[in-house]
Amino acid sequence: MSTPTSPLHVRWLGRVPYSEALALQQAIFEHGVDQHLLLLEHQHVFTYGQQANLEQNLKCNPDEVGADLVSVHRGGDITYHGPGQLVGYPLLNLLAKHGDSGPADTAAYIHDVEQLVIDTLNELGLSNASRKTGFPGVWLDAEIAQARKICAIGVRVARGASERRTMHGFALNVSTDLSFMREHIVPCGIADYAVTSLAEEGIAATMFDVVNVVSKLAAKKWGNENSTRYDVAWAHQPERDGLSISVRKPDWIRPHVNHTSEVLLTKKTLRDLNLVTVCEEAGCPNLSECWKDGTATFMVLGDRCTRACGFCLIDTRKPLEPDANEPARVAEAVKRMGLEFAVLTMVARDDLADGGMQHVASTIRAIRNENPDAQVEALISDAKGTDALDAVLNERPDVLNHNIETVARLQRMVRPSAGYARSLSVLARSRAVGLTTKSGFMLGLGETRDEVEATLIDLASVGVNIVTIGQYLRPSAQHLPVVRYPEPSEFKHYKTFGERLGINHVESSPLTRSSYHAKDAHRNSSPLLHV
Repeated sequence: MSTPTSPLHVRWLGRVPYSEALALQQAIFEHGVDQHLLLLEHQHVFTYGQQANLEQNLKCNPDEVGADLVSVHRGGDITYHGPGQLVGYPLLNLLAKHGDSGPADTAAYIHDVEQLVIDTLNELGLSNASRKTGFPGVWLDAEIAQARKICAIGVRVARGASERRTMHGFALNVSTDLSFMREHIVPCGIADYAVTSLAEEGIAATMFDVVNVVSKLAAKKWGNENSTRYDVAWAHQPERDGLSISVRKPDWIRPHVNHTSEVLLTKKTLRDLNLVTVCEEAGCPNLSECWKDGTATFMVLGDRCTRACGFCLIDTRKPLEPDANEPARVAEAVKRMGLEFAVLTMVARDDLADGGMQHVASTIRAIRNENPDAQVEALISDAKGTDALDAVLNERPDVLNHNIETVARLQRMVRPSAGYARSLSVLARSRAVGLTTKSGFMLGLGETRDEVEATLIDLASVGVNIVTIGQYLRPSAQHLPVVRYPEPSEFKHYKTFGERLGINHVESSPLTRSSYHAKDAHRNSSPLLHV
C-alpha cells in the first residue's frame, strides 16, 4: 500500500470548470482533513504539464474549438478533459518509501492509481485493461499493434521529507467526444497509438455507474470503515415536501422584536443616506438585537437580485444600474454609527460583466478611507467563478464571507444558479491569498446529520476559519418548505464537531444568520486564540 488507511471522503461534484477544481484541489492539498477523492467532469479544456511540447502536440487554436488551455504543475504532456470523461483527483497522504521518513514512493502510488482504474474497467466488463510498458496510463490490448489508451494519468506528489501529499490524478474516457483528442492534440504526446472510451468499446455504462464502481474500489484501497461519499445531485429533482407554512414554530426560534431608541436611530441613519440592509430585505430575525447594538449589514448594488434561490426573499425584478455614490454613503453610515466592524453583503448581479465585484471593492475602500480603524467583512456572491473575484480579494477585507447555503445533495434545489464546487473554490481562493475566510449554511431543508458533518469536513478542508449555521425559515408559501426544526442541542453538536475539525469559530444556533455576532466571530477566529 502506498497510503495509510484513514477516512477517504469521496465527493461527486458534477461538471466543474478546470480553474475552479484546481483552486479546490490546491486548498485541500494545503488544509485537507483526512483524505479526499474528488470525482467530476470538466468543461472542454486542454491542460499541459511542465515538460509539454505544445508546438508539436497542440494542433488547434483552443478558442476556435471552445476549449480553455491551462498550464498545470504535474507530470505529462498535453491532455484533454471534457464532458463524458470521469476525472478523479485523489488528495492523499502517502507513506514514506523507506521507513517512517523520507520521500514517498511515487512509482508505487502511480501503480495504485492505475490499478484502481484497471479494477474499475474489469468490473464494468473490460477484461483487457492493463498497463503498457514505457507508457503511463491505462490501456486496452496493451501488447498488440491495436493498443489504445482509455485513461490518462498525471500526478503531483509533494517531495518533502514529511510532506507527501498528492494532487491531480486520472481521466477515464466514459462517453467522451474523442475528436478533441484525435483531431486537436497529440494526447500525452503519444502519436503512435489510438485513444478510446467505454462507449466506443461497447460498454453501455453511465457516468453514475462508473462513479459508483470507482468510489467503492477507492474506499477499499485508500480508506477505512469511516470513509464517506456524498454527491451533488445528479439531476434537478425538486423536493418540496415539508411542513406547512401554518405549522407553529418552536419557541426557540421566535425572536423578540423590540424597537428601542437605538434601533430607531439606526433606521433613521439608513433612511437619511438611502441605504438598504439585508436585515430588512431578507427578514432577519435578529434585526432588533443587532440594531440595538448599532450594527447593520449593508446590502450594496441595489435590492434586486438576478438569481431566484428557493429560500430567499430578495426581490428578483430586473435590477437597476449600480449607484456610483453608494460606496461613499455606506462609508458615511459607518462613520455616523461609529462602527468598529462593518459588514457588507450584495445581491447577485449576473447582469454585470464583473458580477458587481468592483463596486464591492470600491465600497471597502470608501469605508476604510473614511473610517481608518474600522474592520470590514464582505459577504459576496460567487462571481460565476471568474477572475472578477480578484477585485474584492485584492482589497483584502478583514473577513471574506461566501455562503455555501446547504449540503451537496440539495444545492440544485436550493440555489440552482450556484454550485457546491464553485462555492468551495471561492472560499479556497480567499484562503490562498491569506484572508480570514467565512461561510455558512442553513438547516431544515431536508439534510441529514451525516451530510451536515460532511459539509463541515469540506469547509474545514479548504481552510475556512468561521462557519455560521442557522435554521431556515420559509419566507412565503412560494418558497421551499421547512422540512424540520432541529433542536438547539443539534446546533451545539455541529459547533463542537466543526471546531474539532480545526474551524476556528462555529456560530451555530437556530437564529444564527450570516453576519450574526460577526465582530465576535472574527475576534474568536484569530489564530492567537487557538495556539
